[in-house]
Amino acid sequence: MIAALVAAAVIAPPPADAPFDYQIGGAYPLPAAVTVVVRDPASGRVPGGAYGVCYVNAFQTQPGERRRWPRGLVLTRLGDDPGWPGEYAVDVSTARKRSRAAEFVDRTLARCAELGHRAVELDNLDSWTRFRGAPFGRGDAVAYARALTRRAHALGLAVAQKNTPELMPREVRRAGFDFAVAEECGRYGECARYRALHGDHVLAVEYRRRDFARTCRAVGGRVAVVLRDRAVSRPGSRRYRFDRC
Repeated sequence: MIAALVAAAVIAPPPADAPFDYQIGGAYPLPAAVTVVVRDPASGRVPGGAYGVCYVNAFQTQPGERRRWPRGLVLTRLGDDPGWPGEYAVDVSTARKRSRAAEFVDRTLARCAELGHRAVELDNLDSWTRFRGAPFGRGDAVAYARALTRRAHALGLAVAQKNTPELMPREVRRAGFDFAVAEECGRYGECARYRALHGDHVLAVEYRRRDFARTCRAVGGRVAVVLRDRAVSRPGSRRYRFDRC
């Protein structure tokens, strides 16, 4: 089945400035005109006709799932992510550990392809910046990303650089990223950095109305911009928020 999917696939990033939604907090019917959607693989198949980007937490564990990872790869001694309770760093400090981690993540990548996704976003690329005493650094993260993009490309999946605008062009090329998913680039004045790396193939997510308006003024009409609530909640929640340029 996977071989047939790969044979038919063309690796390409989402169309520039296509209407999109960021649904990693739970799937729901696509808003009117939306043709690109980011979802967790647990949400099932991609809606017909949509370009699906599969959310994969490749550099950290999902809450409650650290015991699923291969023994010795989860750095519980560092504590969990200060901003995301229950998420622990994955040790990518050596070539052997990166290989073991990539083999584990490969199963999720294959599942993404089976569900009809055309791309993946590899979350927490910047985990080396948030864990004090981590045995891995920037170079290790880029090397691990390269191992993952090779596996994703072999499945016919494009790969997003998730955040981390400090990467140099040569690091982005080495990792093999095809486009970017950028959270709050308007808030932090980073949208131009992502465009310098990926042209108009950027999916920009803002969580505050004023930042959304700023991002729409700066890059709307060239890159896809969406406003979501920080909990990326579903319609019906009082926190739910969605808008696009």
